[in-house]
Amino acid sequence: MLAATASSAVTQGVRIQLADPGLAERSPGEEFAWSVRGAAAGEDRVVPFRAHLPAVFPLFATRPRYAVRHLLKTASVADAPVPYVHEPATHLAASGTSYRTTPEGSFTSRVEHAELTDLTVRVPLPDGLLDEPSLLASFVDYRVLVRLSVVENQTLLHGSDDKAVTGLLDLPGIRRGPLGDDVYAAITTAAAEVEETGGSCDGIVVHPFTYWELVHAGVLGQLGAAGITVSRTRMIPRDQILLGDFRAAVTLLVPDVASLALLRGQGPDGSDVVEATTRVGLAVHLPQHFLLLSRT
Repeated sequence: MLAATASSAVTQGVRIQLADPGLAERSPGEEFAWSVRGAAAGEDRVVPFRAHLPAVFPLFATRPRYAVRHLLKTASVADAPVPYVHEPATHLAASGTSYRTTPEGSFTSRVEHAELTDLTVRVPLPDGLLDEPSLLASFVDYRVLVRLSVVENQTLLHGSDDKAVTGLLDLPGIRRGPLGDDVYAAITTAAAEVEETGGSCDGIVVHPFTYWELVHAGVLGQLGAAGITVSRTRMIPRDQILLGDFRAAVTLLVPDVASLALLRGQGPDGSDVVEATTRVGLAVHLPQHFLLLSRT
């Protein structure tokens, strides 16, 4: 294993740990290519980073496509279980015109601890790529990191295999409603319903097919004007839409623990692979601030 040093750099707003203290700045792909150069045949290498690797995907800085992570507030945390306040609803009903008659007037609260988990993706390396450092760096930055972002979307929506992260689509306490034929009417009604618990509907997660329906109907710009960010991902079913006060309801926990590893012969055909790993957690404060629309 190649040990990291105390030197660091900022790339796309994310601090990464460099293996070479003499360098001022490198992308994760460049750092990986530099670190594995000259590796002996059959030798594995692990390159650690102090970063949240999905956030470093370069194209996020130049195009307005939002991952689920972009809807959430993020907190830098220690690499240990994280305490947070959880406020479940005791009952939900239409809000009255006094605080006492609002749903949040009866919320309870308790301290819970969020566990952290590793998100991992393995991508086979084509023959000869290790001999082309610039090409390898670009492949890691543009092709490997985007795959890790897909895994992050999947985990945030459906949960992690080890149950450390409960997916937003399956939160205990989430509200549910029907998604009828009139998608636009369903969204506007549901956005108002989100705010019955005292939140502000600031985000929506949809499948790309639904997203482009919103573009075609001219609805996307209206949602933006209302302060709603729309994330599109294939990781949500086509017949579901998730609305919520994302920034108040949950916090993405980032301990800045990540790595890129060269694993020899681990591909399905015996090829070398690059394994990208990043550690995250999710603190769920207000599950009732989410509303999931589904077609039945």
